[in-house]
Amino acid sequence: MFMGEFHHSLDAKGRIIIPTKFREQLGNSLVLTRGMDGCLFGYSLTEWNLLEAKLQKLPLTKRNARSFVRFFYSAAAEYEFDKQGRVNLSNVLVNYAQLTKECVIAGVGERIEIWDAGKWEDLNQAISTNFDQLSEDLQDLLNINL
Repeated sequence: MFMGEFHHSLDAKGRIIIPTKFREQLGNSLVLTRGMDGCLFGYSLTEWNLLEAKLQKLPLTKRNARSFVRFFYSAAAEYEFDKQGRVNLSNVLVNYAQLTKECVIAGVGERIEIWDAGKWEDLNQAISTNFDQLSEDLQDLLNINL
């Protein structure tokens, strides 16, 4: 399980350090693709294979399913870590997430997310204003007490 928030810089060549804590769980590589809310999603190969099996069950006859799979897969790639623990992001992913120099790598359960630091801060401010309501909604949905 990935947890925590780490701040790293994207260098001029499009490389970003993946935190050691995450690399220990990922092995030698990870799969990165377009995520939701304007960030990148990163998965271990094991988790990617589980997700892929689920996505293959989506019906081809549904336009939204085709669109989602097309958008999700078309930018996906496996990235190996260099000796410094960096990955060299594609221009497609950098542009999609609007990554600038300062980035946040966040652990979010079964995946990591890579955010532009400014977008991450804006998102957290928006969430914090209605966190109590989110908690109530999830409690009803999952039948858990936080």
